[in-house]
Amino acid sequence: MERLEKAEEEIAHLRRAVDDLSDVIARQAREIDLLTRRVALLMERAAEAEAEASGGIPLADQKPPHW
Repeated sequence: MERLEKAEEEIAHLRRAVDDLSDVIARQAREIDLLTRRVALLMERAAEAEAEASGGIPLADQKPPHW
């Protein structure tokens, strides 16, 4: 009987750990999505600023000369 109780207790702890990790993963996924959107916006703004400054196509969007 003692082995069964110990196993049930360990399962309860493992379930708690899985739930906690699931929460962490969900939070990190939301943060990654937010950061990805922010980086895309910053890249867009930087490209616009570069285009305005040079009056042409941003260097990052130009094809290399060998193409």
